[in-house]
Amino acid sequence: MEKKELIPHLFRTEYSKIVSVLCRRFGLDYIEIAEDIASETFLTAAQTWGLNGAPPNPVAWLYSVAKNKAKNHLQRNTVFETKVAAAIQNSYSYSDMSEIDLSPQNISDSQLQMMFAICDPSIPAEAQIGLSLRILCGFGIDEIAEAFLSNKETINKRLYRAKEKLRQEQKKIEFPGAAEINKRLENVLTTIYLLFSEGYYSVSQNQTLRQDLCFEAIRLCSILVENKSTDKPQVNALLSLMYFHASRFEARVNKNGDLVLYDDQDTNLWDDELINKGAHFLKRATTGNELSKYHLQAAIAYWNTQRADTTEKWESILQLYNSLLQIEYSPIAALNRTYALSKANGKLPAIIEAEKLNLSGNHFYFALLGELYTGIDDKKAILNFQQALSMAKTDTDKKLMRKKIEGML
Repeated sequence: MEKKELIPHLFRTEYSKIVSVLCRRFGLDYIEIAEDIASETFLTAAQTWGLNGAPPNPVAWLYSVAKNKAKNHLQRNTVFETKVAAAIQNSYSYSDMSEIDLSPQNISDSQLQMMFAICDPSIPAEAQIGLSLRILCGFGIDEIAEAFLSNKETINKRLYRAKEKLRQEQKKIEFPGAAEINKRLENVLTTIYLLFSEGYYSVSQNQTLRQDLCFEAIRLCSILVENKSTDKPQVNALLSLMYFHASRFEARVNKNGDLVLYDDQDTNLWDDELINKGAHFLKRATTGNELSKYHLQAAIAYWNTQRADTTEKWESILQLYNSLLQIEYSPIAALNRTYALSKANGKLPAIIEAEKLNLSGNHFYFALLGELYTGIDDKKAILNFQQALSMAKTDTDKKLMRKKIEGML
């Protein structure tokens, strides 16, 4: 990995670990201090590595600096001495509290507990997800605003209120009981899926694919699967879904960084090891009686990893989308269902269904209509591609639409 990419990559993977461990140690009252210590650690890394180069073990270096910064903060912070140390003196000595455990097991336990602490039902669901993206996933405020189609001011206020609520109710970072796990698990999974989606189709940084975000989402979901209390069918289904999508990463973007549509992908570049992992967790997800949206999406993703372009494949995908839309409607699922319909039954019935959707505020809608009209009414196809081009948010999407238009002129 190039030097200029190393610190951003480590920030994405290690920032949240440091924050989670510090918060677990000192409590949610000190969440901003934990964030400051983690941020200062990476600032020190940027300054030091810029002069001397990266150390042989960058992660260990970051952990060592974070520990020292935490100790220094405790030593000079009178608030800690007068308020926190007095409250915990019966359980821990001051020197014990200054020892920060950044072992792999404690990191995993801390992040798992932090997931459920943040996804407390006392704060609104959007605030839970936003706070999780900030603390657990290292998202910047701009990225969170983009994910929620909001603005920085709104997100900052939302996060502030969420933190204050957790403080007021004196929430602890601890593993909840079985009943609480079930209440909070859906928001935990939503957060992980949103993280994966931001990486899979990135808008905020004009990048087509950010694999580091996707694999961080897979790592967080793996923590859930590895714990007996959270090793549930829907968790395995989400992990399966993400592995299936990840298996096609190398085929999804070409050497120039351009998006490669599904029909044009080189299936030889699909990763069979990741496909097998997806199949493994999909099989594990079949226990129990619940059929979640993640089960259906994972099953669709499974069929999308089948290289043979058969009628069975597309009819199966179509029926799965029908079931998914009954559970939870989304514009993207509706568009994807229409594409599956065109592959299973032809373009004409798909055009009829697509135009019924009338998703005039979505550039993917016009891109799909352009595809469907191609070869049937090329003038309409071009008009729809041009409309998609005018609405596209990323350079990658704009480039793809221009290529479509130029290919028809």
